[in-house]
Amino acid sequence: MNIHTLLMWLQKLIIKEGIFMQKITAKQENSVSRVFSHPFSSDFWLYAARELRSVRSLVLCALFVALRVALHAIAIPVGENLNIYATFFVNALGSMIYGPVLGLVGGLLSDTISALVFPSGIYFFPFAFIEMASSFIYGLFLYRARLGAWRVILSKFAVTAVCNLIMTPVVMYYYYITVLGKSYTLLSLPRVIKNVALFPLEAILLMFFLAAMQPTLVKMKLTPSGTKFDVKLNAKNIAFLVLLTLAAVAIVICYYTFFVTKK
Repeated sequence: MNIHTLLMWLQKLIIKEGIFMQKITAKQENSVSRVFSHPFSSDFWLYAARELRSVRSLVLCALFVALRVALHAIAIPVGENLNIYATFFVNALGSMIYGPVLGLVGGLLSDTISALVFPSGIYFFPFAFIEMASSFIYGLFLYRARLGAWRVILSKFAVTAVCNLIMTPVVMYYYYITVLGKSYTLLSLPRVIKNVALFPLEAILLMFFLAAMQPTLVKMKLTPSGTKFDVKLNAKNIAFLVLLTLAAVAIVICYYTFFVTKK
C-alpha cells in the first residue's frame, strides 16, 4: 500500500465514520459531555480505556504521533543552551483529547519512530518510558477535566519533575553504563537549573495554547463542552506558578548544598 492509497483510505474512513464532526444522539449526550474533577474514579479509567476501541481516537492518536515525530528536531531557542521543544504542545493536546491510556501507546510509538527517523545514537528502549510517562501525566490532569490555569500549570510541573528531573537522568545513567560503557553523573546541576528556568515559561505557553485550541476542540466534539476555559492570569494563578517555581529553586539549592559542595 503506497502513501496515496493510504491517504485515500483515511479520507474515506473519516467521511464514513464522521470521525471529526460526529453527530451525537440524545442518549449519547450525557456520556460525551462527562467530565471528571480528578482521575481517582473507576469511571474515569473506563472512559480512558474505551478510547482504545474508538476509531476516531485511534486515528487522532496516529496523527498526533506523526506530528510529534515531525516536530522532534524543532526547538525554539530562548537563551544560551535553553530551548523549548514544540513536541510538548502536541503531547499535552493529544493526551487531553484521548486520555492517559491511549497516551501511553502514543508515547511509545512516537519515541520509537522518532529514534528510527532521527537517530542520534544507539537505540535504547527505556527512553520510550519517558515519553509514555509524559503522555500519561498530561492525560491524568487534562483528560475530561474542567480546565483551569492551575491544572495546566500543575500538569507541566509534574511532567518536569517526574520525566525531566527523575526519569531522564536514571535512563541516561543506565544508557551510559550498559550501552556506552561510560560513567554518567546521575544528578547534574546544569540539567536541574535548565528545567527550573524553562518551567514557568513553558507552563504559561501551554496554558495559552490549550485555551486557544479548546473552542475548536469543543466544536468538533473532541473534548466535552464542560472542559472549556478562558485564560486568566489572576493573582492566585500567578502566585501558584511562583510558588511552584520557588519549590523547584529550593530543590536546586538543596541539591547544590548536599551533593555538590560535599564532594
